[in-house]
Amino acid sequence: MRTVIGSGLPEASRLIISEGRSDEPLTDHAWILKGVTSNTRYTERPEVEALASKQVGLARPDATCAALIPIRKTAAWWDLAQNERRAIFEEQSHHIKIGLDYLPAVARRLHHSRELAEPFDFLTWFEFAPQHANEFEDMVDRLRQTPEWRYVDREIDIRLSRHHEAMKS
Repeated sequence: MRTVIGSGLPEASRLIISEGRSDEPLTDHAWILKGVTSNTRYTERPEVEALASKQVGLARPDATCAALIPIRKTAAWWDLAQNERRAIFEEQSHHIKIGLDYLPAVARRLHHSRELAEPFDFLTWFEFAPQHANEFEDMVDRLRQTPEWRYVDREIDIRLSRHHEAMKS
């Protein structure tokens, strides 16, 4: 776990992912992050179609590497109108094009947290096979160099590998 910008999170030795609602008591955890998947945002029809044609699902057996990158953007970002955010996101930063360059090697899922009053706006989850680790690093480096990233004021980069027991199930 590496704090890229802003405050970090307490160290944790492992990550448990719980999809959907859980009645499990939320105790004995170093931290808990919550997010929801949603409809595709900031995309136009050709981009949605391009993503759908190249994207693969999560939990592929060979994709034993993962990254969880929680991100919070500044108030200045959220003060922009949606069309202004879209212009920065895609027309200046080319966020979707960059992501497309790494599909299908890197699978991803975005969770929205801002509406849940969580400490991050987005929880970005990525999975990839070990042989695609350099591609993943290149993608993340490219994204962090874009105009959009000037609006990020908190980012944690958490790298994981699938536990052997989880691989058997």
